[in-house]
Amino acid sequence: MTAPTPHTEPELVGRYAIYQEIAAGGMATVHLGRLVGEGGFSRTVAIKRLHPQFARDADFVDMFLDEARIAARIRHPNVVSTLDVVANDGALLLVMDYVHGESLSKLLRLASQAQEYVPLDVCLGIVSQALLGLHAAHEAQSERGEPLGIVHRDISPQNIMVGTGGVAQVLDFGVAKAAMRASTTREGQVKGKIAYMAPEQLASGDIDRRVDVFAAGVVLWESLTGKRLFAGQDLAETLGRITQAPVAPPSSLRPEVPPEVDAIVLKALAKTPGERFASALEFATTIEATGRVGSALTIGSWVQRIAAQGLSERSLQVSEVESRSTIVPRGIVPRAEVSVAEVPSAVTEAPARPSRSWPLIAALTTATLLAVTLAVGALWVLRAKEERTAAEPPPDPRVSAQTGATGPAEPTAAAEPTQPTTAGPIEAAEPAEPAEAAEPTQAPTPQATKPSAPPSTKAAPAAQPKAAPKPKPAPAAVANCDPPYSIDDKGIKRIKPGCL
Repeated sequence: MTAPTPHTEPELVGRYAIYQEIAAGGMATVHLGRLVGEGGFSRTVAIKRLHPQFARDADFVDMFLDEARIAARIRHPNVVSTLDVVANDGALLLVMDYVHGESLSKLLRLASQAQEYVPLDVCLGIVSQALLGLHAAHEAQSERGEPLGIVHRDISPQNIMVGTGGVAQVLDFGVAKAAMRASTTREGQVKGKIAYMAPEQLASGDIDRRVDVFAAGVVLWESLTGKRLFAGQDLAETLGRITQAPVAPPSSLRPEVPPEVDAIVLKALAKTPGERFASALEFATTIEATGRVGSALTIGSWVQRIAAQGLSERSLQVSEVESRSTIVPRGIVPRAEVSVAEVPSAVTEAPARPSRSWPLIAALTTATLLAVTLAVGALWVLRAKEERTAAEPPPDPRVSAQTGATGPAEPTAAAEPTQPTTAGPIEAAEPAEPAEAAEPTQAPTPQATKPSAPPSTKAAPAAQPKAAPKPKPAPAAVANCDPPYSIDDKGIKRIKPGCL
């Protein structure tokens, strides 16, 4: 395992940022990665990358894509989920769920280094879960509901991941047999790891799901004993052990293994397919019936203890990747087939995007402005109407008296003329402002008084209008000056000559 490498710039392929390698095989490497999506979404994934020399080989490419298609049809908690496949500018990637744990092969190696056996219940629990995942693969169907006839053909401790949560998952369907597979096995070619193959698989004959049952039996035997079952010094020795050598019960190397477990292992490892369990589900059910299967909590606790150092280093790697996934270093340009618009958050540092709520905000702002405009317009119209109403003079009560109103007419103060008036009839001009009505008084009694002084020719100040003078008593010689005007047949006020 590689230690965390600070400030290592990831490589971008499509929507994925590829970080450090965490596992390697003959055909591919597995890396930590992050899916970088819209709105700051990101997710830690495991990215299996085909070696460049194989990415240029049509057969390997077909096999790699077949693995993706097959795995995508299997949905079970004991099978590592395949999320995506990316073929981009010579890079061929298989994107899978990241499982925080270790492969069973590494766990067995760590237990051997610690000179201890894997607990019996842990062995049975891990293999039982893997068998359930295998059964889901064997029963998988196409989109049309047709059986796919999947056979894994490469079950081994390397292809069983055990997480810290105590869940075992099957992975790597790269050499699986299936009806939907595009690539074909060449005549005489054997796919899979020799030491875990059933005799009929070595003979290149017809195979079915029972070859996976045989391989799972080998995994259980090795997990219980901590030894290799069929591996010899060379290929010939390995083949001879698989096809001819009898299988010793696990209790011969580990006496604490109970007889019922010995019987289960030996049945799974029968040379003849008909003598084995008919399915992975039957194998798992028989293991469960022993009552010795460890819980997920028991398995997870053992994984965390035996692989503490490696898991701690992996946690640091994951933390580093996750903390940097939203800020991808500058200068990294996506590959040719990926545009910047497809991965905006992976190209620049915290790019500014218009908020998805902007249309709503714009609509609310427009509605508010429209409402304010309408309110101001209505207020302006109302104000103008009030001003026009105030500008109109009220009806003259004296006119009302002349047109039939009962009672004496209310006298008003006459506006002081600014020019000397001459005798004779003239038209009375309407005042600019309505004259203030005087309090009703009794009609004046005719009496001898001094003539009033002639009106002043000096104009009143504009800023302070001069108050209208009180009505003066009419001269004795004037007969009827109440009112001092008359209204002709055209409705025009005429000043009476004797009242000037």
